[in-house]
Amino acid sequence: MIREVNTVQYVSMLRSLVEEGKDVSLLISGSSMTPFLVHHRDTILFGQPNRELRKGDMVFYQRQNGQFVMHRIYKVKPEGYYIVGDAQTEIEGPIKRDQIFALVKKAQRKGKWIGPENFWWKFFEKVWINMVPIRPLVRKMYGLLKIEN
Repeated sequence: MIREVNTVQYVSMLRSLVEEGKDVSLLISGSSMTPFLVHHRDTILFGQPNRELRKGDMVFYQRQNGQFVMHRIYKVKPEGYYIVGDAQTEIEGPIKRDQIFALVKKAQRKGKWIGPENFWWKFFEKVWINMVPIRPLVRKMYGLLKIEN
């Protein structure tokens, strides 16, 4: 039997747990964080930020319209945070600090839990975040190479 759950209500409940100091996990839904995280394949573990947020961090925030989103910080400025998904080139912001309620601490990627010490985590946090303008070209080239191999 398949049960449908209201996403806003569900993530609101997870947010409450995070605000109580608990870490929670969530199966990825959506494609905005590909290629690092894949829809219905990967899971994230997130909790309260335990340090200052910085460029490259994956954070969970709530938009003004109530929608919950998990993306990566592109830039930190006095007026707020500018945020973008790994599959995106359009930067959103400024996002206020009080809209951000969680920091992604680990990810289960392809069935294996990884964290900030992992090569791919570092690549997306340090390199991919700086490639926003050329991401479509890089992904196209990768697709061509993948087909040829």
